[in-house]
Amino acid sequence: MSDEKGDRPQIPEGWPPRRVGEGTGKKGAGGVPPGVVPVALSVFLVLLGLGVFITGRGGIIEVKDTEVGVKVNYLTGERTLIDQPGYQVFIPWFSQVFLLDKSPNEFVMEGNRDNSYNSVRQLTARANDGSTFWFDRLEIQYRLIPSMAPAVLDDSGYRDAFKRNWVRAAARSILRDEFGKFSAEGVADPTNYRRATEDAKGRLNEILRTHGIEIIDILTPKPKFDPIYEQAIEDRKVANQEVERLKTQLDQLTQERERLIAEVEREKATEYESLLGDLESSRIQAEKEKIRAEKAADAYRITERNAGLAEEKAMAQQATALEAKARKEAEGLLARVAALESRGAILVRERLAALFKQIRFEVVPYRRDPAPIRIEHLGGVVPAAGPEGGRP
Repeated sequence: MSDEKGDRPQIPEGWPPRRVGEGTGKKGAGGVPPGVVPVALSVFLVLLGLGVFITGRGGIIEVKDTEVGVKVNYLTGERTLIDQPGYQVFIPWFSQVFLLDKSPNEFVMEGNRDNSYNSVRQLTARANDGSTFWFDRLEIQYRLIPSMAPAVLDDSGYRDAFKRNWVRAAARSILRDEFGKFSAEGVADPTNYRRATEDAKGRLNEILRTHGIEIIDILTPKPKFDPIYEQAIEDRKVANQEVERLKTQLDQLTQERERLIAEVEREKATEYESLLGDLESSRIQAEKEKIRAEKAADAYRITERNAGLAEEKAMAQQATALEAKARKEAEGLLARVAALESRGAILVRERLAALFKQIRFEVVPYRRDPAPIRIEHLGGVVPAAGPEGGRP
């Protein structure tokens, strides 16, 4: 470098360099001020302390209400579960508190690619008849089992390490197995895919609980099929709904029929009871009429019997009188017979004379009768005169 007033070169400032110990005596060795080293050391220690506390290795750590802690003693190997929120104190380098998330988590199967360990591509399954179906969005809600936090720390690591692989490794294969047990038509039935969901939840819990993870719920939407098959399923659903409607209507008609039958039976039972009452009343009335008729018959029998006895007595008296009369007439006849016996021829003539008085004779000119009839031939019977006094 040249001087402004001439061509003589200018010597740089601080040249030649001073030896150690030269100068004013206010700076330390190497030209470092004496107060810089303690300040730098203090700053380093402060930053180191802050780093230790920030990283949780400073002897105090906060356990939040969504976390569970495991205190590990490096000397004895003992692990202590911390399931209450708050601050925990430990001795750095001799013990450590590790935190794990115990809040519910959501494992989602959606879309066409994996985004993270809790967001993977959609679930596609094959029915037992070879048909393929899928779910647009399937959610699995799971959480850490707090009481198994020490085992989870040993098995998976701390904080979110348990979320990375276990659910993701087991969920897809088990869900495919359970949904693949049904045909395409069967899996479209809500009853079947709900049952498959419950069976898958049970199998997942059986596997994941050994790793300290519990499945809370599996939210399964309606499975999707190809558009043609979807329409066929929809048509089948409409037909099934119509069948169910007809079944319901049939049940209603059956119940109405049973109600009408019960009503008719109740009415007929009422009428039957009424008829039984009327019949019983008629029977009682008939019994009364029977008793009345029997009493009337008894009275009539007694009356007729008494009348008969009276008539019998009267007839007996009449017969006695007639007998006496007949006896008397018989005695008279006997007397007459006796008289006839003693005066028979005279009485006959008297009788003939009486009879001859009744005969009228007409004198006609004589004519020889080719068949004359003599009176003696008549047997003693003289015919009476006719209405005009002529011969009968």
